[in-house]
Parts: sequence; C-alpha cells; structure tokens
Amino acid sequence: MSFWIWTLPFISAFIGWLTNWIAIKMLFHPRNPIQFLGITFQGIFPKRQQQFAEKLGRIVSQELLSFSEIESKITHPENVKKLMPFVENHIDQFLRKKLADEMPVISMFIGENTIQQLKKIFSQELESLFPIIMKNYMGSLQEQLDLEKLVVEKVAGFSSDKLEQILFSIMAKEFRFVEIIGAIVGFLIGLLQILITKLAN
Repeated sequence: MSFWIWTLPFISAFIGWLTNWIAIKMLFHPRNPIQFLGITFQGIFPKRQQQFAEKLGRIVSQELLSFSEIESKITHPENVKKLMPFVENHIDQFLRKKLADEMPVISMFIGENTIQQLKKIFSQELESLFPIIMKNYMGSLQEQLDLEKLVVEKVAGFSSDKLEQILFSIMAKEFRFVEIIGAIVGFLIGLLQILITKLAN
C-alpha cells in the first residue's frame, strides 16, 4: 500500500478543521455584501444584526429585566427595612445639627426624648411611604425609558468589529471546540477511506 494513503487521515483532519474555521469566520465576514458569480455573500451576523438587536431587545425587556420585578425587589418589606438604619441616621443628624443651625430657637425646646419620638414617627412614616414613592417612580420611569428600544439601538449601533469581539469573548471555547471536532471527524473519515481501500484490494 502506498505511503501516501496513510496521509489521508491527516489531510482529511486538516480539511475538516479548515472548513469549520471558514464556517466560523463566515459568521462575521465579509462585513459588507460582496457579489460573486451573481451570488451575494455577507457574514451572517452583519447581515442579521438588526434582527439580532430586535430579538435581544425583546428578550432583555420582557424576560431578563422587568420593571415590575425591579419594583417588587425594591419595595419588598425586607429591603425597605435594610434602608431604615441609614434613614434613621439621617433623621438623627437633621434633628440634632441641621435643625439647630436653621432654627436654633425651636431646637432649644427639643430634648433627647423629643428627638427619639420624632425619629420614631418620621421613620415609621417614611417606611410606609417609601414603597408608594418607588412604585410611582418606577411607573414613571417605565413610561420614559423604553428598555427594548434602548437595547435595540445599542446593539444595532455596534460596529461589526465590536460585535465579533463580544461574541468571541463569550463563545471562544465553543468556536475552538467546533474547529477541533472538524479535525477529529476529518481524521476518522480519512481512516475510513484507508479501511475501504484495504478491503477493496
């Protein structure tokens, strides 16, 4: 059997790797449409960038980042309680220092007991008022901020280089795996060709 036939698995492995490498590159290249023999060639992502942006915008706005979920988290009683120590500290500073600076006469009549009572009243009122304020604010923010449109504009505005860089940073291992699989499959096909040749002889 000729020596060259034993090179078939390695040639097939190289071809398998090369075709998969070209296929990955064709996801992003050519950047702009190119006419060849009456056929238009363009990378899949540059060609579908607008559709990709629109789909991603819908996913982000509807499934990944919901205003109602954010509102629910912010206004949850446990999260509100976590804020209260900061609120109480601010009220304490206001009653002891700022009020004394702004209204020294009134502050003269406010003792420690009064300060503690006022802190308690203000804190309770703010604790009940905070969820209402945040619900109103989130409703207003949702009207002003079209999250889906914002994501679509950002992604659609990416340069092709930027989009390729982002996707490669996320899927570099997967792309490499595809290349390796191409080489392995090619190598096995080469071995199969040798086996068929031997059986034929």
